Amino acid sequence: MADGVAPPPDPAPVPVGPAPAVRPFLVTAGRVAGAGEKAESGRAMPVETQLVATVTGLDGLDRLSFERHDIVAACRQPQSIAEIAARLRLHLNVVRVLAEDLRSAGQLTVHVPDVGVTHDASVLRRVIDGLRAIPDSRGVLRDTD
Repeated sequence: MADGVAPPPDPAPVPVGPAPAVRPFLVTAGRVAGAGEKAESGRAMPVETQLVATVTGLDGLDRLSFERHDIVAACRQPQSIAEIAARLRLHLNVVRVLAEDLRSAGQLTVHVPDVGVTHDASVLRRVIDGLRAIPDSRGVLRDTD
């Protein structure tokens, strides 16, 4: 301010990093259960539940908004709730709530695995053995103890 002129104001701060994500409760309108979930079982769908888009869901894909559209589109092939959440980078419970809404609307079919089979120790052992049989990035098999 030596010559009586004020310096120009600092420019507006530039945002750094990715845009803020939408909060999960906004996507589900604050709900923690889907449209028919509480009435049927009172429990959330397990993460291994398989979701498959119906003909109705695929035909109406252009009328669905945002996350609902993405879920139905991803379910052209059977996908688990966990796979959808990871692939779409959505919170697991958001996918559960929206999947139940889409099932109630006839846009998804939901296949919940048999609890007896999913808690069978032999199934877990076969999964572990299968994972150990996959070589790492160097082509080396993992320890098979």
